[in-house]
Amino acid sequence: MLVLNKAEVGSLLDLDELLEAVARAMADLSAGNASMPNRIAALVPERDAFLAAMPAYLPSSRALTTKLVSLFPRNRDRPTHQAVVLCFDPDTGTPVALMDAESITAARTAAGSALSTKLLAREDARVLSILGTGVQARAHARAVVRVRPVERVMIAGRDAEKARALASDLAPELAVPVEAVQTFEEAVRGADVVCATTHTTEPVVRRAWVSPGIHITSVGFNAAGQGEVDPETVHAAIVVVEHRASALAPPPAGAVELLLPIAAGLFDAGHIRAELGELVAGTATGRTSPEEITLYKSVGVAVQDAAAASMVLAGARARGIGTEVTI
Repeated sequence: MLVLNKAEVGSLLDLDELLEAVARAMADLSAGNASMPNRIAALVPERDAFLAAMPAYLPSSRALTTKLVSLFPRNRDRPTHQAVVLCFDPDTGTPVALMDAESITAARTAAGSALSTKLLAREDARVLSILGTGVQARAHARAVVRVRPVERVMIAGRDAEKARALASDLAPELAVPVEAVQTFEEAVRGADVVCATTHTTEPVVRRAWVSPGIHITSVGFNAAGQGEVDPETVHAAIVVVEHRASALAPPPAGAVELLLPIAAGLFDAGHIRAELGELVAGTATGRTSPEEITLYKSVGVAVQDAAAASMVLAGARARGIGTEVTI
């Protein structure tokens, strides 16, 4: 079995290649060409945390994988998401690789948001706002600038010092002005594209702050709260998800931003316009006018991990990276 550590996995993740791999995986999922049950989890209630299992079979990538991911939102001295991916030979079922998945989770999630931005945001979107200051915030900034001509980036978070530090780190890499702003409201009001990447229990995107034509991506998960985007914004938006069944499944799989308003009767499941893969394949329509609000609500799906892990494993084999072990 090949073992790949965090640094090795990170060195093998090419964002542009990953964007293409995620697009293919999303199209395969929507077309019924992949096997992916909803994730299951063991809850750790005293920490508001869980350990989830996310298996998938993606034939087009010859990927048979499962990710084990822990979400411990109270972590301060280490990432809130920690994970490994185990890869199996799709012909024999033999385990062939074990790899750190912190980088995979961040990169594939950001790639999904960037893909949604490519398919849904206005062509003239110039201002990007990142809500949050963690691993996903950094990954989203790096990914979204690849698909729109971003000229300015704003960072907002609960911790102003962390927001300033992230802005300072990103500015040289992104080669555009990056600034920390004081509030989530300021970031949302001034943006063409908003990426919410928080563990909030209260919405950080509110309808009163949202301008016509904005594209919103939301990847945060906290089943104990109301979600990152308020119901009024969700109601007003064209909503796109990775996978309807996953987005509408009970926690820990589904999106509270959809489940709570549906339970309250604000709208029904038909309010979801499309799956991301349907937009990739051209079998569904997203934005139809510059004024529409679009929302991509992500819950994280295992075919994205499978596509990323397959890419990493192929690169590792080609470059002789990793450690072979016998189990």
